[in-house]
Amino acid sequence: MSAWIGLILYAIGLLGYNGTLRRLGVCPYLAWITAMLVQILILYGFAMMGWLTIGIQIVTYLGIGLALLWLGLSFLRRAQLRFEGIHLFDFWMIGLGIATGQTLWHSPLVHYDNFSHWAVMVKFMVFTGRLPGTSDHLISFTSYPPATALFITQFVHWIGFSDGAMLVAQFILIWGAAYAIFAGLRDRSRALTSFALCFTLAISFVFNVAIRLNNLLVDYVLPIITIAALVGIFVYRQRPILLCSHVAIFIAALLLVKNSATFFVIMIGGYFLYTLITNHHWQWRRLLTVPVQFAVTLGTGVLPFIWWEWHVKHIFTVSKHQISTQAYAKQLHGESQQALIKIGHKFLTQIFSLNSLSTKGILLINVVLILTWLFIRLRQHQRNNLLGMALLLDLIFIVYYGSLFGMYILSMPYAEAILLDGFERYMASIVILNLFIGAIALVRVLDRQQFEQNFQKRNTQAFKSATTKNIYQMATLVTGFFAITMMYSEITGTKFTNEMNHNTLPLQMTRVSKQWHHLNHRKVLIVDPEVVDVNDYYAGYVGRYWYFTDKAVGQENFMMTPKVFKQTVESYQYVAIPETHRTFTVLTKKVFHQHVVTGLFKVTKKRLIRMH
Repeated sequence: MSAWIGLILYAIGLLGYNGTLRRLGVCPYLAWITAMLVQILILYGFAMMGWLTIGIQIVTYLGIGLALLWLGLSFLRRAQLRFEGIHLFDFWMIGLGIATGQTLWHSPLVHYDNFSHWAVMVKFMVFTGRLPGTSDHLISFTSYPPATALFITQFVHWIGFSDGAMLVAQFILIWGAAYAIFAGLRDRSRALTSFALCFTLAISFVFNVAIRLNNLLVDYVLPIITIAALVGIFVYRQRPILLCSHVAIFIAALLLVKNSATFFVIMIGGYFLYTLITNHHWQWRRLLTVPVQFAVTLGTGVLPFIWWEWHVKHIFTVSKHQISTQAYAKQLHGESQQALIKIGHKFLTQIFSLNSLSTKGILLINVVLILTWLFIRLRQHQRNNLLGMALLLDLIFIVYYGSLFGMYILSMPYAEAILLDGFERYMASIVILNLFIGAIALVRVLDRQQFEQNFQKRNTQAFKSATTKNIYQMATLVTGFFAITMMYSEITGTKFTNEMNHNTLPLQMTRVSKQWHHLNHRKVLIVDPEVVDVNDYYAGYVGRYWYFTDKAVGQENFMMTPKVFKQTVESYQYVAIPETHRTFTVLTKKVFHQHVVTGLFKVTKKRLIRMH
């Protein structure tokens, strides 16, 4: 019951921000994600000043107050919002969004990086009410900015902490950003172009298959917020104040999602500058105003990240994945020329492999755009920008390849770089972004091919002939069918993944003990028979997250004498055995005269006491 009350409070608060932004001129399709990012930035300010918990309450109650204010004014017939109408894509977004949310609510966290950073960061902020400090060794990647964690923390504060609640929170952020793509439609009443974007959204999850939605990693969050930012620049191109405010908010939020968002911010900055230059009648005074607008907007957007970098530098003397030119130079000098050539060869082999999912995505984007351009140019004898768009997207891919290769040789150890660790995961972000850019350009061109260009006159009779009408209707049915089917496939795929993961370490932990929610420094031994889980520190990270301690350690090898075994066990305060470990069971029988299989035990001098 309390979860439902919390959800209602959170939803009303979000509606308050949404309504306020819309009354300030924000596009209805961009208002949801803008409202979420504004709340993130306000929470960020509170968190940096050490007032996170009170900040969450102030931000939410302010939203509720705004919602009540606009509701009251609406009854008085003042400040009413213009009704945008209900379209087919609204039904698609609501229906499949709810279905996806229900699946995620019952999904567990399994991926390694949830426990090495993303989930543990949320848990830390939820139960301590602050950002980590110097003494908080539980957080390993202290340089990672906290944007998504702040958003999830706010949601979980009201709903209650669980894997499902965290996943639903991140999905709300993703779905809010995804809704922005429909602002790119010329005519939102056209079923074909609407379903084409729905279909694109469903396809995008195919390229996110390495991560899926049942994880808190931000590889999908980055491109979906970026496309919302780019669409907003296009929508606000004739409204300078709204345009600059939009760009500043989205740049600030993106840089606080992850350090690697820099590439996406450069894309936004480039398009923003292009828009400033081209979308106004040129006058000499604009030689001054354009640089000033550009510099002030980007400077404002970058300020929160500069604050974060200052925070990391002054709070943490050494920080994993911190941006440092000295570290990059040291890494580069440390790599031999032969090692760099080997990494480069492996990189090129992966790029040109047809087995690469990202390469297939790049080919798909090019084939669709170029074939459509050819058909319209040669058959319809009309000019269009799809060939130019394909070339622009290819240029973006090439530059991104360069930045990714730079990351491998500058930031990764050779052992990881030579395996191209995470290649498809990193490439998925740019493929997804360019997929959306290409799709929006495509549907706008397709809309211009409609026989009737006056939107008010478009109806079932507004076709060149009965044949073109039949083609349009058939194409709409097929596109709509695949849009629903592909999204449903993502939902069933997530369910299947959840079932396949039923015996993974995090799920085993749920069967032996409850999570601890009080930050502590207790020494906990995680007994895991899987060598891989221990060697890559997965068992340790899961234990640290589950028992909320910075001193959980995974161990598989217990080939030792009873005396050494006793000393080893007694060096810990608790022992967690999520899965039967035959050697550990035998030695426990010899040393403590107990038959121990699985469970959580408190260590004493004479015996292991089972915890319930």
